[in-house]
Amino acid sequence: MADRARGGPMRGGARGAGSMRGGRGPQGGSLPTMDKPKREAILDLSKYVDEPIRVKFTGGREVQGILKGYDQLLNLVLDEVEEQILEPEPHTRRLGLAVLRGPTITLVSPVDGSEEISNPFVGPE
Repeated sequence: MADRARGGPMRGGARGAGSMRGGRGPQGGSLPTMDKPKREAILDLSKYVDEPIRVKFTGGREVQGILKGYDQLLNLVLDEVEEQILEPEPHTRRLGLAVLRGPTITLVSPVDGSEEISNPFVGPE
């Protein structure tokens, strides 16, 4: 204990250049690269490219447009985007070309072949 107070050697190695504590690795050298398997996207959206889709976001916003592109983080590029606004009165707003951030998306659905149905879990009144 007395050695530490006088500037003696510290446990765990010296701090400063070349230390592994900063998360940067050794200075001046490069870490060996390992081949990692390529991460696949959560959803396969390739069959919906150039097709109309509906997207819902956290917070309740909803848009509809033609899917032009996407990435593995589910960031989407939509063209001819229209936002459905429900309050204060229902109407649509045209946005044109838009990039939708993946972390805010909660639902992706094709427009063709989808229709609203009655709730099967609501009992008869």
